[in-house]
Amino acid sequence: MSAGLVGALCGLIGLLALGVPAGIRALPEPPPEDLPEDPEQDTRLQAMLRAEGPKELYADLAARPRLAWWATAASVVVAAAIGVRLGNHPATWALALLTPVLVLLAVVDWRTRLLPRVVVLPATGILILLAGLEWLVQRDTHVLVRTLIAMLVARSFFWILWFIRSAGMGFGDVRLAALLGLVLGRLGWSEWIIGLYGGLVLFGVFGITLAIVRRDRATLKKAYPFGPFMIAGALLGVLTSGSVVLLP
Repeated sequence: MSAGLVGALCGLIGLLALGVPAGIRALPEPPPEDLPEDPEQDTRLQAMLRAEGPKELYADLAARPRLAWWATAASVVVAAAIGVRLGNHPATWALALLTPVLVLLAVVDWRTRLLPRVVVLPATGILILLAGLEWLVQRDTHVLVRTLIAMLVARSFFWILWFIRSAGMGFGDVRLAALLGLVLGRLGWSEWIIGLYGGLVLFGVFGITLAIVRRDRATLKKAYPFGPFMIAGALLGVLTSGSVVLLP
C-alpha cells in the first residue's frame, strides 16, 4: 500500500474528530471545590485556577462556534501527515485513531487547564492492549519491552517535573506523558526523545515569544497549559520518524 493511500485513509479516520464537541460535552465536570478529592492534583495549579475564576463549563466549550470544523480540519491534516510519513506501519492506524482524542485533549486543556483522566487513562489502556496484541501476532519482544519502558520512563520523568512543581504543571500532564511516551516508544528511541523534548522546547519558545511581543517579563511567570505543547512535540517526533539517528 502506497504512502499516499495510507495518508488518505488516515485522513478519513481523522474525520472522527467531528465528534469532538460531543465528546467534550459528555465529560463530567470536576468537583466544584477545585478537585481536592484528587490527592495527586497540584495545589499550586489549583490556586492558579481559583485566581483565574471559574472553569469554563464543558458544555459551553462544546458549544463554541465552528469547534467541530476546526477540530476536524486539524485531525484530518495531522492524521494524513502521519499516514504519509509512516506508511503502512503497525503504529500508523493506532496513531490515526488516537489523533481525534489528542485534538480533544488539546482543546480541553487549552481552555480549562485540565486533562480529563476519563479520556487519558482509557486511551493509554487501549494502546497497551494493542501493544500486547501486536506482540501476540509478531512475537517481537524487543518492541514490546521498548514500548513499555518508554511509557514508564516518560511518566517518571514528568512525575519528577510535577513533583518539583515546575511552571505549575498538573498531574494530568504526567498521565499524558505516559500516553505519548508509549506511542513514541513504539516508533523508536529517537522519536521518543524528540517527541518529549520537543514539547518542552515548544513551550519555552511560546513563553519567550509571548513575553517579547507583550514586552512584559511577568508573562514568563504565568502558568500556561502544557498539554497542547506536549502533543505538538509528540507530533514532531512522529513526523521526524526515521530521519534522526541516535549515535551508538
